Amino acid sequence: MKFKLFKDRKGKADQAKNNKFVKLGREIYVQARRGGPNPDSNFGLKTAIANARAEQMPNDNIERAIKKAAGAGDGVEYEEIMYEGYGPGGVAIMVKCLTDNRNRTAADVRSAFNKRGGNMGESGCVGYMFDHKGLLVVDREVHETDEDSMMMISLEAGAEDVVVNDDSFEILTHPHEFEQVKNALEKDGFSFVNAGVRWLPQNMVKVEGENADKLLKMMDAFEDNDDVQDVYSNFEIAE
Repeated sequence: MKFKLFKDRKGKADQAKNNKFVKLGREIYVQARRGGPNPDSNFGLKTAIANARAEQMPNDNIERAIKKAAGAGDGVEYEEIMYEGYGPGGVAIMVKCLTDNRNRTAADVRSAFNKRGGNMGESGCVGYMFDHKGLLVVDREVHETDEDSMMMISLEAGAEDVVVNDDSFEILTHPHEFEQVKNALEKDGFSFVNAGVRWLPQNMVKVEGENADKLLKMMDAFEDNDDVQDVYSNFEIAE
């Protein structure tokens, strides 16, 4: 089973890049406010910066977000909110947001659900269908390691499990063990296609036809919303 992460979907190039930079900058700001501006002592900030650089976000943007958090900015406060609901075909969707206006964001997220055949539910309505895990994705073409070796290396580093796909290994960890496992694998020479703590679906739901079209449009609506940081879902659409 391959966990298709919404954030990896490609949108309209320029607008998608602008939206991505806004969201990455906001994540850096929030992590710096939460744990301090030094990435060496703030793993959340270190991870946010690494994600930003992976997306080729300019260093000036990164530094600006950190300085803003340290008090050189306008003092805007963001809160993290997770909205939950159902999409077409009964798929489960969790929408992670960082917002300075809860009412605006709730209305926008509800509209994205309602206009495309879904509905936003109460907190916890679909969360039980997901597990909070660290996820490290290793490209098998880049790292020619056999399944047994990858399993042994990962478990010795503290991972819980390794999911084997045709083109990748997906190493799963407890959220609190994520940093330890990531550092250990990096020391062994591994790099990652994706790395982070996610909400991963326990089971996937195949969606086709009109429901698939509506779901993709719903994902585009979430992607276009600056307040939305990530979307987690259990739908599976054929290529």
